[in-house]
Amino acid sequence: MKNTLLMTLAMASSLAFTDVANAAENNPFGLVYKGAVVENVNGKVNIHPVTYTLNGLKIAANVYTPAGYEAEKKYPAVVVAHPNGGVKEQVAGLYAQRLAEKGYITITADASYQGASEGTPRNVDKPFYRTEDIHGMADYISAYPGVDADRIGALGICGGGGYTLNAAKSDKRFRAVATLSMFNSGLVRRNGYMDTQLDSIQTRLKEASDARIKELAGEISYSGNVDLDALTDESISKIPTDLYREGMVYYGKTHRHPNSTFRYTTSSLMDLMRWDATDNIDLINVPLLLMAGEKADSLYMSQEAFEKATGTTDKELFLIPGATHIQTYFVPEYVDQAVGKLTEFYGKHLK
Repeated sequence: MKNTLLMTLAMASSLAFTDVANAAENNPFGLVYKGAVVENVNGKVNIHPVTYTLNGLKIAANVYTPAGYEAEKKYPAVVVAHPNGGVKEQVAGLYAQRLAEKGYITITADASYQGASEGTPRNVDKPFYRTEDIHGMADYISAYPGVDADRIGALGICGGGGYTLNAAKSDKRFRAVATLSMFNSGLVRRNGYMDTQLDSIQTRLKEASDARIKELAGEISYSGNVDLDALTDESISKIPTDLYREGMVYYGKTHRHPNSTFRYTTSSLMDLMRWDATDNIDLINVPLLLMAGEKADSLYMSQEAFEKATGTTDKELFLIPGATHIQTYFVPEYVDQAVGKLTEFYGKHLK
């Protein structure tokens, strides 16, 4: 069964792999998704690499502007948060570009301590910073020429989805909030994926606490280390869950980017394991759209968030037929369905 699923993913991604393999080197903007912008042309969607300062760190971001963009006009905008371990040049960039094609000014940024953004030690993954990253993107894009600050939406993908929910609890600049394949980082780091590590919570908290002590002496330890160069079809096929198995193919092979890594500082678990994206989710009182693959083994997280989001009377759980978690990142038919739903959602609420 695992081999069959791996073969299915490989076939689905074969065309994408042809186009995006080594794309980070070939694309002048480092983008690795199919159909990415390769040059800025008048009358088409353009990309603008920018930097700004957030909490003393220089943040690297990309702003996408719609075809025919004029700074004197007013456009709705969408902030796009990338997955755990991902960077702005992957799926977040794809959705930012597709929404720009629909007339939105969009921004996606590398998280603090990750990607091309500043921060040491590298690959810190704490809810506070990831949530601040989303507030920071809203800060920057609200002042961008042509943006109507009263029409800003948010889109979070995978781990960025959980952090987007957290940001939207208090950031009322977001008039409409959407997630794709939402991943509740706190829940998973605490209980394990699909609750498979409930018996080791205290052990892992002790390891995180010990790692923090070592950091004080300059010794940084990491969790989630994966040698992407050592990945083989056989080793990937033995991974029991769709998300992690297909994620290895996406991040390690078909859409690989040098700034993207699975690892995070072990001490981050002290913050992650006591946090949950659904805590106080009832504070979200604006339209909410949770999108997920119908066959995603991560679907339970979007379902839980949907049930707990009682603060809004306008919410929807939209299932993409036939899709798994990772397939919503790049498979054309699933991306098209997600973009279509987002266009409808933001078109209604960011008028």
